[in-house]
Formats: sequence, C-alpha cells, structure tokens
Amino acid sequence: MPLLSIAIWLPIVSGALLLAFGRDDRADAVRWAALVAATASFLVTIPLVTGFDLGTAAMQFGEKHAWIARFNVYYTLGVDGISVWFVLLTAFTTPIVVISAWKVIEERVNQYMAAFLILSGLLVGVFCALDGLLFYVFFEATLIPMYLIIGVWGGPRRVYAAFKFFLYTLAGSLLMLVALIYLYYKSGGSFDILVWHRLPLSLQAQVAIFFAFFFAFAVKVPMWPVHTWLPDAHVEAPTAGSVVLAAILLKMGGYGFLRFSLPMFPNASADFAPFVFVLSVIAIIYTALVALVQEDMKKLIAYSSVAHMGFVTMGIFAATSQGVAGGIFQMVSHGIVSAALFLCVGVVYDRMHSREISTYGGLVNRMPVYAAVFMLFTMANVGLPGTSGFVGEFMTLLGTFRVNITVATLATLGVILSACYALWLYRKVVLGRLDKPSLATITDMGWREIAIFTPLIVLTLLLGFYPKPVLDMSAASVTALLDNYQHALGAAKSAALVK
Repeated sequence: MPLLSIAIWLPIVSGALLLAFGRDDRADAVRWAALVAATASFLVTIPLVTGFDLGTAAMQFGEKHAWIARFNVYYTLGVDGISVWFVLLTAFTTPIVVISAWKVIEERVNQYMAAFLILSGLLVGVFCALDGLLFYVFFEATLIPMYLIIGVWGGPRRVYAAFKFFLYTLAGSLLMLVALIYLYYKSGGSFDILVWHRLPLSLQAQVAIFFAFFFAFAVKVPMWPVHTWLPDAHVEAPTAGSVVLAAILLKMGGYGFLRFSLPMFPNASADFAPFVFVLSVIAIIYTALVALVQEDMKKLIAYSSVAHMGFVTMGIFAATSQGVAGGIFQMVSHGIVSAALFLCVGVVYDRMHSREISTYGGLVNRMPVYAAVFMLFTMANVGLPGTSGFVGEFMTLLGTFRVNITVATLATLGVILSACYALWLYRKVVLGRLDKPSLATITDMGWREIAIFTPLIVLTLLLGFYPKPVLDMSAASVTALLDNYQHALGAAKSAALVK
C-alpha cells in the first residue's frame, strides 16, 4: 500500500473537495468533513511507525514513479528515522488545528479548512520527497496556503505580515533552485537526492552550494538575523496558523540541514560550523532577551521559538551523535510544546479578543484547569526535567560540549533566560489577584478545548520520561549520517596530507 502517497494526497484532495463543494450555510458539515479527513490522514501515518524497521538506515516505505521521464525527474518518496517523525508530527497536528478553529472561524469555513488540509499534505510531501525537484515543488508550494491563512484570516496587519512571510521565504529559496540545477548536471542528469549524497564535490563547489541551501533553510528555521518575519507572522496569523507555523513549518529548515547540508557538503559544513554556532548562540541569547520585553503574548512565544530552534541548529552542526539526535528530538518536542503554548494564547484570545499581557492577571481564580495546563507547557518550554523540552535541550548541549565548550556554556545562558521570560509571562497572566472587571466573568476551558490539550499533555510527559521511541527510531539514520560525514572529513584530510 502506498502509505506515503496516501498521507500526502488524502488531505490535499479532501481540501480541494471542500473548496469545490463546501459552503458557509453548511459550515458544520464542512467542519466534520475536515475533521474526518484530517483524522484519516493521521491514521494512515501510524503504520509508518508500527512497521518501521529500527535496524536499518535505508529509506523505507519507498515509492518511485515516472514524472518527467525525459529529464529523469521521478516521483520518489521514502522515509528514514530522521523524517518519519516529522511526517507523524504533521499529520498529528492537523486534527488539532481543525478542532481548535471549530467555532472560531464562521466565515469562509470551507476555504479555511481546505487551506490547512492542503498545507498538511504539502508538508508531508516535503519530508517524504527523495527527488530534488519534487522536494523543491513541495517546499515552495507550502508558501501558498500559509500566505492565504495569514493574509485572509489574520489580524489587522495581516497583509503586511503575509507579504513579509512570503517574500522572505521565497527569496531564501531562489539560490537553492540554482544549486539543485547544478547538482542535476553534476550527477549526470539525476535529481535523486540519494545519488547526490555520493557526489564527489570539490571544497569550492561545496562551499558555494552549501550557502545556496543555507539561506533557504536558515530563513525557514528561522536563524538570526533572518528571523524577523516570524514574530509578525505569528502575531497576525490566526491561532491555528501560529500552531502550524511553530509546530511544522520551522522544522523544514532543520530537516533540510540534515537531509542536504551535512550529507552532501560535509567539508563545507565542518568549515562553517563555527559560523553556525555564532548565529545559534546569538539566536538563543538575543531573542530570549527580546522576549523579556514583549507586551504581546504571541510575539513573546514567537521569539521563544527562535531561541529554541537555535539549540537545534547548534546540535546539528556539532555533528555528534548526541547533538544530532538531540536536534531531532528538540524539533519534535518543540512542535508539541510550542503548538500547545499558542493554543493556550488562543483560549484566552477567543474570550477576550486581546493578546496584550496587561489585559490579564489572576486567571487562576476563574480558570484553574487552564492555569494547570498553561503551567505544564510553560515548564516544558523552560526545559524542566520530566518534560520533553528537557531531553532535547540537554542532548544538544551535551553534544555541543564535546566539540566546543564555550558555545555550550553560552547556550546554557539561554536556558536561564527562557525561565525568566516564561515564568514572568505566567505570573503576569495567571497568578495574582483577579482585579480587572473585564475578567470577572471569564470561563474556564470547555470539553472541546480539554480534548485538544489532552494528547499534547500526554506526549509532553511521555517523551519527557520515556524518550526512547524517538531516539531509537532515529538512531540508525543518525549513525549512518555521521559515519559518512566523518568518513568524508577523513578522506579530505588524507588528500590534503598527500598533496
């Protein structure tokens, strides 16, 4: 059974059908249809985990069909221990965003639900594509539904935020297209990514192509200083849009470094690792300091995302088993925790229509369930032991410490700063006296909202106490990636000695 194709095209086709047949006078039917499609898409991905072979680094559940055969372009799909978790995370998030917008969106419901379903399928395609051109098509196509989600259903400055998001990410990807064409001709006319992994490239070629890919993935992560589109996009996007941005779209950059940069350009990656370390440390410390002075809850959490993704890039380019495995785990954990935090903001925004921190205070007196949920995810965001946030940050720091003690030490300051801004936000919003008249009648979370948070709570605690499933499934692929990386570096050193 072509599970990967079904996981890609089931939500896309379902979204197209909603566009064609859904109407606002049938809004409830549209919502249920979207939920059924999203749930079915998630269920399709479960066999990818249950049937995954832990003992091999090879691509699994592979598919290959002629697409543009004249130019050796194939519809090639497959997942390994690195990509399978991102496929599962994408499919898992989609039903949650559908339910989160159940009563919030009342106009153009079919278009809203269709945009998220189509975006979900395209994102799965990014993580499954093993053909360079196919990867690029999926990678760029994700811009369209997210642009519409921000620009149509966003806040007062939605058009500005949508354009900024689109232009930043599109501009970052243009050089990648040039690099893809170069690799196509260098490989003798093949877009096969696995063939590209074995290409003998000179150091000069590696450096040039490394930066062509680096700009595309750095904007997606986003790394400092090309991160400025993210806070604007988060603030103006609807809650569900912020959830998908934080949980999935940012992971495309980290995944790109693992799929392209380290295996294809090992020598360039090693040479420019100190450069990436500097950018990562700046992102961790600087954006944490910026988060401390924010007055908008979503903007604070957006800057927090930039800081946490700094741990990911730092761990990946440390090129150690703990660093890379920790980077993968951190991306999975961040996808869960950041999604939950934006949903927490959405809960109070739906009631008060304000994201200003000063609007709130003392919510624990009226919303004890909400206060408990928000506390859990605040602690996970800080990296409290026992939550998934601790495992990823600890492993990336451990892996980086092996290669650069100074970088790891400076990054640790980010953990302290994250506690400062996260606990400050929680204190201002939840704790204290409830003395604002506008909050006197605010209600606690309902059953629909509790149902949304329950799986996120379970995963945050489960992966915090038992991270083995994620680490075991990625182990063989991480080992193979680093073995090839070290072998390439060793060969380059031997060649230099001979000369």
